[in-house]
Amino acid sequence: MDKYAVWGNPIAQSKSPQIHRLFAEQTQQLMEYKAILGDEQRFEQQLSTFFKNGGKGCNITAPFKERAFKIANQFSERCLVAEACNTLKILDDGSLYADNTDGIGLVSDLQRLNCLKSNQSILILGAGGATKGVLLPLLQAQQNITIINRTFSKAQQLAEKFQPYGNIQAVDITYIPKQSFDLVINATSLGLQGKTLNINPLILQQAQAVYDMQYSKGQDTPFIALCKQLGVKNTNDGFGMLVGQAAHSFELWRGIKPNIEPILDLIK
Repeated sequence: MDKYAVWGNPIAQSKSPQIHRLFAEQTQQLMEYKAILGDEQRFEQQLSTFFKNGGKGCNITAPFKERAFKIANQFSERCLVAEACNTLKILDDGSLYADNTDGIGLVSDLQRLNCLKSNQSILILGAGGATKGVLLPLLQAQQNITIINRTFSKAQQLAEKFQPYGNIQAVDITYIPKQSFDLVINATSLGLQGKTLNINPLILQQAQAVYDMQYSKGQDTPFIALCKQLGVKNTNDGFGMLVGQAAHSFELWRGIKPNIEPILDLIK
């Protein structure tokens, strides 16, 4: 049986094994998919052992997306631009192919939620691997993007890197423009520690919609809970993005694209 996995730390909360099991049943694919806790010190060694023992492919989640990118041999264009990887596939010649399906998963979910129209103003919280993975598809969808991060220089470097692809800027976390953003996206992993980024609450209260790229089983993420406490009406977590990016990963591995709508309904 072909073996697949998702790597992260923490990882116990992951719904990916359930999603891929349902994909496999829907498309009649014989495969195994597990969640594996990545070791902060030995992640690369763990991944190498997985593929040496017959692993066919895997997903990568926080905090390993940029580290996984560095060990791959071949890349999709969107992965190269992002310099972060959420999907790996072992090729017939033994080389490792890296892709990033996060961005296309996010864009498709925002479209499904009717939260993506041309020339919107979007504020993205965080400048790590998750943000890198979604910037190109968002800019290609003609979005005007502002990035903030606890370390301003990191947000600034990211904005400069992506300026050739569209309208994007970085601002200091204490000087966020006092405007009503069409969408605020939380791309930090702070929710995994039960935390949220410390920003002016008015920024969230004035937003037309908020979206957390994280999700939480059976309850709101800390970011969504905070937004609801502040009276934000249009709140969405990243579960639809998760299923969307998973479908593109599955297609890369198995050559067949699953239908995500019945999976979303079934798991919800």
